[in-house]
Amino acid sequence: MKPPGFDAVSVLWTFGKCLGALLPVYLAGYYRVSASFLVFGLMVYTGWRHSREAKEARLRSAIHHYDNEKQYTSMNIFRSKKDLPAWVNFPDVEKVEWLNKILQQVWPFVGQYLEKLLVETIAPSIRSSSTHLQTLTFTKVDFGDKAMKVVGVKAHTENERGQVLLDVYISYVGNVEINVEVKRYFCKAGVKGIQLHGMMRVILEPLIGDVPIVGAVTMFFIRRPKLDINWTGLTNLLDIPGLNIMSDTMIMDAIASFLVLPNRLTVPLVADLHVAQLRSPLPRGVVRIHLLEADDLPAKDNYMKGVIAGLSDPYALCRVGPQTFTSHVVDNTVCPKWGEMYEVIVHEVPGQELEVEVYDKDPDNDDFLGRTKIDLGIVKKSKVVDEWFTLKETKSGRVHFRLEWLVLLPNTERLEQVLQRNESMTVSSKTSDPPSAAILAVYLDKAEALPMKKGNKEPSPMVQLSVQDITRESRTCWTTINPKWEDAFTFFIPDPHKQSIDIQVKDNDRIQTLGSLSIPLSRLLSGPNLSLDQWFQLDKSGPASRIYINTVLRVLWLDEENIPTSSTEAANLAAGLSKIRPQQTSPDPSFATEGVLRIHLLEGQNLVPKDNMVGGMVKGKSDPYVKINIGGETFESRVINRNLNPTWNEMYEVVLTTLPGQELHVELFDKDMDMKDDFMGRLKISLKDIITSQYTDQWYTLNDVKSGRLHLVLEWVPTVSQPDRLDQVFQFQSRQSYHNKAFPSMALLFVFVERADGLPLKKSGKEPKVGAELVVGGTSHKTTVCDRTISPQWDEAFYFLVHDPREEILIVKLSHSWTLPIGSLVVPVRELLSEPDLVLDQWLSLDGASPDSQILLRAELKVRHTLALTKCELSTLKNIHMKYL
Repeated sequence: MKPPGFDAVSVLWTFGKCLGALLPVYLAGYYRVSASFLVFGLMVYTGWRHSREAKEARLRSAIHHYDNEKQYTSMNIFRSKKDLPAWVNFPDVEKVEWLNKILQQVWPFVGQYLEKLLVETIAPSIRSSSTHLQTLTFTKVDFGDKAMKVVGVKAHTENERGQVLLDVYISYVGNVEINVEVKRYFCKAGVKGIQLHGMMRVILEPLIGDVPIVGAVTMFFIRRPKLDINWTGLTNLLDIPGLNIMSDTMIMDAIASFLVLPNRLTVPLVADLHVAQLRSPLPRGVVRIHLLEADDLPAKDNYMKGVIAGLSDPYALCRVGPQTFTSHVVDNTVCPKWGEMYEVIVHEVPGQELEVEVYDKDPDNDDFLGRTKIDLGIVKKSKVVDEWFTLKETKSGRVHFRLEWLVLLPNTERLEQVLQRNESMTVSSKTSDPPSAAILAVYLDKAEALPMKKGNKEPSPMVQLSVQDITRESRTCWTTINPKWEDAFTFFIPDPHKQSIDIQVKDNDRIQTLGSLSIPLSRLLSGPNLSLDQWFQLDKSGPASRIYINTVLRVLWLDEENIPTSSTEAANLAAGLSKIRPQQTSPDPSFATEGVLRIHLLEGQNLVPKDNMVGGMVKGKSDPYVKINIGGETFESRVINRNLNPTWNEMYEVVLTTLPGQELHVELFDKDMDMKDDFMGRLKISLKDIITSQYTDQWYTLNDVKSGRLHLVLEWVPTVSQPDRLDQVFQFQSRQSYHNKAFPSMALLFVFVERADGLPLKKSGKEPKVGAELVVGGTSHKTTVCDRTISPQWDEAFYFLVHDPREEILIVKLSHSWTLPIGSLVVPVRELLSEPDLVLDQWLSLDGASPDSQILLRAELKVRHTLALTKCELSTLKNIHMKYL
């Protein structure tokens, strides 16, 4: 490199540029030209120079981006976030204007479908439901030109695998016009305008490994939406017998309750799905509500026009979705003690809330005393919340609740303990039911060959299901002996040993019985997974009459071991004001349930020649290679030049769930240098078949070609939490080698990152936007980036293939938007070998952050199960490897 020195040419050039810049000023003064000309010229030059420099900067940026796209994206894209709208940067609720444009275009066709639905499906159903409505017809159906708008969409990432969960915020102000006429009563009525505002949850599940990827779409409102209907002729409509007991408010309540949980609209996209289970899945849990007392309520019963203050006669109204409970009235007090207990089913967390309203009982109109809301997601996190909650929209008053989160256990290990605990519980109010020990879900699917009605007419079957004194009714299937209900029902069970479920299949008139069935719940206690999923022969019915029912029992368990000991902590948690510090993580039950599919690509035989010579007159060879795709992972083998019977001896591994519908796709190609690679065949293998057989060593014939086959060894490797198998696995795998230099993994490391706490602020004093990156070997995963907080919560799970747990290291790095490091954590995987069940689940301190900075995670190591192969198969596999070494 030439040392810096004195360059005369550059000095002269700089001097000349200075003279050139001063010359216009000298000439303007010499010739007495106005200074405005000089300023104008300077402005034109400055604008031209600025534009040119901007173009050159954009050109340099584009060239740099083209040369090193990955580096540019990872290092520089976050620096330009300030140039984007605020909602673009890791938004909680995202704008979807593109979706509104689509809805506007398809709305006329949506209106056509809804019109067809009203006229061809709903109208006949209404006419057959009552003799007074047999002449009902829709005379006009017009859904207008104003489409529904989606205000925003929030995608949840903390939900369980195998589903996509979206919260869609909708707003509909439609110019709908629907007219209905009941000719028998000369009545005309209708609707002219509908407004609907609320948040609809959309669940895409199950996710499958084939088109259309999503098995079904489920939609529902978690909370009652705001619904406003502009009725026309409602007075005339309510004069019809059967409708005269209804009011405008009751009609709106009935429509609104149809749209909220537990009612769901499920649209299956593939065949052979259990629609009833999708429409009514098992609850997330059960909350036991202890309404204990209230304090300092307003006094509403005043005397002498308020001169003498009196007391109140308070009662409480508790609501979770459509489940509503009303306490008894305590007379003449502002500090009532109720001591009541209710149990509510929780379908969706986060989302559902306990709504509480307190009233003063009066002979005419009850006076409002206050309300409050409690997020049931908080109850799930803390297991028990025992606190006073301040009433809102009132001057004073608070209510004392004890809320318990009961998990659903699929076994009977805790049943006797639950029964003993429930016997010791005392509920003071006579209006409260005894505590439940279990919950029963009944999925009513279909029936076959039901008997005919009198007169040899087909019945309209419906089903009554009873457990003790609780009876539920299914919908009616009209005029058929092979009904298909696809309904679901839920019952609370105090003691499964003593109760049974009674089923009556009846005609729609509820008089003629078509068949009956009684199932003691004790049968479920001995069934697999506490369930019975089968056909049942009906009693007092036809000889071939049977009904298909899936019954599922779950024991209700209060996990007292993880209940926070500090009442202050529970209070802060319930108020949503402070940090939640559980001692352990709470991952989804599907966490750490994956297995490993090991694919051994051995050889090919009698492949199709593609490199022909002399215009195809002389057959040549091929340069074959293989592409393998499953579960979003793609593997490509090396190319074997000029060979129709190639030997690869390569091995690939992929981590998969056991979701149905997944397939292993294998394609064979001939490598060409100057044109597109030639296709040489394909095959598909169901993952279900691989899992069932555990180990398959087979030749597979290639499809869509004249000849050719592949030799594959497919091995489904389950994992177990047994460290003593580690040496056995290592000894077996140390004798295996492959041409692609792959080394079989010895274990799977599952990591659940729940939250961090006490992180430092930025230098500017603002809270950071925190993301966590996890690295094991050459594999890394990143969490989402939380909004500004020093206590971020992710609830995200990852997995890593571990080749040698004694050498690998888990590194967790926290940073602000992936640019500013916050802290890190290093966990040698070998430390898990000394932990019980190979699980580390606790708070860990972060290096490089503040002294109080910690992260809560669960690291679980699972060793591959070597006994998944028999001795014969191990010998066969070893001989195959020895052959191709």
